[in-house]
Amino acid sequence: MSSIGTDGLSVTYSSDRTGSPDLRLIHYNDVYHVESGSAEPVGGVSRFQSLVNHYRYHPQFAGQPDILTFFSGDAFNPSIESTITKGRHMVPFLNAVGTDVACVGNHDLDFGVAQFRHLASQCHFPWLLANVLDPALGADTPIADCGKSRMLTSNGLKIGVLGLGEREWLGTINSLPPDLIYKSASQTARVLAKQLRDEGADLVIAVTHQREPNDYKLANNLSPDLVDIILGGHDHFYAHAVVNGIHVMRSGTDFKQLSYIEAFRKPDGLPGWDFNIVRRDVVRSIPEDPDMVAMVTRLTSSLRAKLEKPIGFTVSPLDGRFSTVRQRESNLGNFVCDLMRFYYAADCAMMAGGTIRGDQIYPPGILKLKDLLNCFPFEDPVVLLRVPGHALLAALENGVSQLPALEGRFSQVSNIKYGFKMDAPSGSRITFARVGGEPIDLQRDYLLATRGYMARGKDGFTSLLIQSEGGDVEELVSEENGVLISTILRQYFLSLKVLGKWNRWSASLGRHWSIVHRNLHGEGWLKPASPKKEKKACDLLNPRPALRRTARSAYYYGRFPEEVEQGTNVIAGDETNGNAMDSDSDEDPEILTSSRPTTNYVTQPAKSSAEEEYLLQIARRVVRKWMRHAGLQCRTLNTMDGEGEFTPAWTSGISPRLEGRIVVE
Repeated sequence: MSSIGTDGLSVTYSSDRTGSPDLRLIHYNDVYHVESGSAEPVGGVSRFQSLVNHYRYHPQFAGQPDILTFFSGDAFNPSIESTITKGRHMVPFLNAVGTDVACVGNHDLDFGVAQFRHLASQCHFPWLLANVLDPALGADTPIADCGKSRMLTSNGLKIGVLGLGEREWLGTINSLPPDLIYKSASQTARVLAKQLRDEGADLVIAVTHQREPNDYKLANNLSPDLVDIILGGHDHFYAHAVVNGIHVMRSGTDFKQLSYIEAFRKPDGLPGWDFNIVRRDVVRSIPEDPDMVAMVTRLTSSLRAKLEKPIGFTVSPLDGRFSTVRQRESNLGNFVCDLMRFYYAADCAMMAGGTIRGDQIYPPGILKLKDLLNCFPFEDPVVLLRVPGHALLAALENGVSQLPALEGRFSQVSNIKYGFKMDAPSGSRITFARVGGEPIDLQRDYLLATRGYMARGKDGFTSLLIQSEGGDVEELVSEENGVLISTILRQYFLSLKVLGKWNRWSASLGRHWSIVHRNLHGEGWLKPASPKKEKKACDLLNPRPALRRTARSAYYYGRFPEEVEQGTNVIAGDETNGNAMDSDSDEDPEILTSSRPTTNYVTQPAKSSAEEEYLLQIARRVVRKWMRHAGLQCRTLNTMDGEGEFTPAWTSGISPRLEGRIVVE
């Protein structure tokens, strides 16, 4: 067995107890990506498994109690893999880690309760959530028929476990059964903890999926004689505190951290427990577990080629960290919101910061498909709403209402500028809000591009609730007809690729587009064969001779260079039926009267000299800007003083920046 040593080890809490503990625990939460990242701690389930195996099997722990492993929710979504597998890929990893008990997280229900029940049935451990009840399943029955509590045994001791969730994350789930009942986490914990104590539990653990402030509230409402330790999730950071005599902790995210906990009974028969808590960061120097590497390879091999495909390029670091997108302006948020607005020609756009899931800075360079899907894995499309100004302002208020908690509702925006005071009362934090530079008119309607998730009132965006969901907002483009953010991004980068190809016109492109042109406007792809035209009397009396044209003919009206048929210089004409295009015909030259927009370079009016000079200046300024960025020098351009630089609108996407759209006062 490879030696793990102390790589990535730091002491979180020490009771100064030594020797063999009475119980040994491992805790982890919120895992999404099974592969390693690039920045330390790199994470990845293969190295994570090596750490677990170290504590479970290494000779230095011989004779000590078996490990009990606890998971605090969020595994089945969102990730690149889950967009394809609907979460089922994560089941074997959770089982292989040796999980003993899990608490249901909000993202575990993203694909619906039925899918969660299917996935849970394949897990080798129970899922708990005691305080969210579904009456349709029976009186006092938790959602998805989960358990409320579980009694484990180790080293001759009984360990009682109960699972709890917070009210807030119920509002983040796309699809839930009707008439759910939420019960106070504190009240539920009191009842269940007492029951577990009465059944002989020596240690009681609350496994939760709720924000840190709610875990602190839970600890303050309990006492150490009921619950000894709270193992939390939902936040994506590592933290520990002792609140009201109860240890409260969360253990990072994404297989990047775990907590190893040693529990000692108090000496001299005193009630309670002493804990030694160690944080282990999953760093690159930790060897990968071979069996887990094989599992990851089997999962990703079929996707790897597609996911590694480059789709775009950025010259600026794109900030998708949770600490940024959930509390202040992000250049990545600006970029995506701008694309949403432009795509729908909306007045403004708004996106909950929790939409951005990458939790990293994407460095300058190539963006791959896996980066895009990793960052925007959700499946609800962008919609277009007609929103009154007062509802738009209420949505902005909702976005900042939970700060400083890193809630996903914090709003990234486009064509909106707003400011807020962090220390003002929730609901009255917005100090100003403008759309297009003008203060929001509370009575005016605005076209807003946003996620369908927000249009269904999720994450507290009740002011955006659409009419079909019981609200007042008119939906102009529904989820059924909308497109995903990931699709909008792919189309955008594809458009840049197309523009780049047009700038590098080649003979092959000429041939390609002339074929496209011919098929679109002839008897080709989009046009059904025309019915045979009855000959007019005048045609019978005076038939027109066919016009023979060559590749150098002046009578080609097409948008693209004509295609010369192999072996001849005769094109586009049928000399036998007299229907060849004639220069003076009012009927035959269909390309001049096509219903499809075309540019006729023969009849198009010439630009004035002023227009030509203006376009030339713009082109020079664009070239000047990009040559400077590329470190190139051009003597001719550099001697053109007074023309400055210019950035076309479509280039800002590969270098998005902060623009002061969100002001913290």
